[in-house]
Amino acid sequence: MFCARDDIFPKLPAGVELRRLPSLFERAEPEPPALAAAPTPPTLHCAPLGWPQVTTAMAAMLGWMAEAQPALFVVHVSAEVAQLCRIASVPCIMILQHGDRDDAGHLAAYSGVRLLAPYAEALEQPERPGWLRSKTFYAPAIGAPPAVVGRDEARGRLRLAPDAEVVVVLSGAGGEGAPLAPLCLGARATPGMRWLVVGPVAAEWHATVPGNLGLVGWTAQPEVYLAAADIVVAAAGNTAVHAILRAGRPFLVIPEWRYYDEQRRKAQALARAGAAILRDTWPASPAAWDVALAEARGIDADRQRALAPPDAAARAAIWLEELGEELWRPAPLDAPQDAPQLEGFFSP
Repeated sequence: MFCARDDIFPKLPAGVELRRLPSLFERAEPEPPALAAAPTPPTLHCAPLGWPQVTTAMAAMLGWMAEAQPALFVVHVSAEVAQLCRIASVPCIMILQHGDRDDAGHLAAYSGVRLLAPYAEALEQPERPGWLRSKTFYAPAIGAPPAVVGRDEARGRLRLAPDAEVVVVLSGAGGEGAPLAPLCLGARATPGMRWLVVGPVAAEWHATVPGNLGLVGWTAQPEVYLAAADIVVAAAGNTAVHAILRAGRPFLVIPEWRYYDEQRRKAQALARAGAAILRDTWPASPAAWDVALAEARGIDADRQRALAPPDAAARAAIWLEELGEELWRPAPLDAPQDAPQLEGFFSP
């Protein structure tokens, strides 16, 4: 496993080796102006010139490929690494994400042997073409924490009244944090409800925190707060979305800005599937909060849980093992020598 950080994982099982790479996005010193001004080819997204750490990272992966001769190489989000695999003659599995990704860079990355989608097929974007869907394995909620705590136990752990109506706001590390001002507005508009914000907040000078709004900050067990919630408010990050679906809680989704409109397109898919209520911006009045919360209460928890089954990781592992064997299986001696016609499958 190659990653720019080695402090974000739980204890890894035996047989898993973690190799830390230099960041591909952060440079220690400024680039020379002539290199910084060089245009990026349309098939690449982030390929700066003159960054020694990028050279080091690519060399580390290529050196390992030459030594290990891997059956498959799974790439999370880097179109450049996916294309590096192809140049190095290594079969690539690219993770498919939501968003407007029909540009040349993504299409080049998606031309690998297969795609792995970390979400249910029911959440696929309707405009995605058949060639892309046909090569995609859907592993919904892969990596999401299991829902192991019931509502009553969660309330007991958090010392919340069993009959209180609780709104949990889940804020992640992808941005600056949930904006505090609209949360104060929502809490003040619903004095009979208890609001808890898990994760960071972005405060403004005019945001005054009412007594029914608690700022929890970071916690090692966000799933306990989700289990205790009557309504969850969150952005549309992968892990947060699937943790909420797995918990089966009424969900108000407010997407954050992300490259290629990833969160907005994911939130739209959730709304189409009846798994969340979508707002493009934070409610800006008490009446807007009342309407959004009322709509969220109507979400079907069974429909949510169906989109986040507990066996995604095991199914994906089996699929990868079988795919590796299939791709590298020698042809029978009496088989025709012509390669199978797969035009339109590996690429659009």
